[in-house]
Amino acid sequence: MKVILFGATGMVGQGVLRECLVDPGVTQVLAIGRNASGKHDPKLKDLVLPDLFHYEAVASQLTGYDACFFCLGISSAGMSEADYRRITYDLTLAAADALVKLNPDMTFIYVSGQGTDSSEQGRSMWARVKGATENALLALPFKAAYMFRPGIIRPLHGIRSKTPLYQAFYAAFRPLLGLMAWLSPDSLTSTEQMGRAMIHAARDGAPLRHLGNRDINRL
Repeated sequence: MKVILFGATGMVGQGVLRECLVDPGVTQVLAIGRNASGKHDPKLKDLVLPDLFHYEAVASQLTGYDACFFCLGISSAGMSEADYRRITYDLTLAAADALVKLNPDMTFIYVSGQGTDSSEQGRSMWARVKGATENALLALPFKAAYMFRPGIIRPLHGIRSKTPLYQAFYAAFRPLLGLMAWLSPDSLTSTEQMGRAMIHAARDGAPLRHLGNRDINRL
């Protein structure tokens, strides 16, 4: 299976990249981003693009892939809805629109979030925008599309968040997160489980189009 990965430098993306590289069934990973992934592996190729809204110039490098794992995202804190929508909706759909034309048999997996609003009518701005993004992705003619909606994600294997506030949280509550994972496994997921679940969904499908912590962990 050949995979395109967006967001390989983020916390979730780092975890997904790790699982792709250790999975013998994944033969190639193309990491697309504004910066290189920083990892070196025979299966990995970085495609650094300053502009993630346009793919015409690199279309020949994007064909022949079986899955796209879209782990790119930002926090909505302090952002206007228009600015957040441009990065969350417009950028994601720019990539998806380009890929579905080049790889109609592709499975597209999008990292959304717990509480996403599929109605697009709720009071929470980020949830509305995420819901609109999910709905637009599900309407595209991919072979399959799955929306991952994790809640708390436990970083494993030395993976760190690039957001200082989030990293401080993970550092402070690491023992508690480990206890939660033991006492109530579906109250959270992990970067490892996210990556393995994405690979499973791309390879064998998933029973639901929207997957929360419990569904991700089951996969």
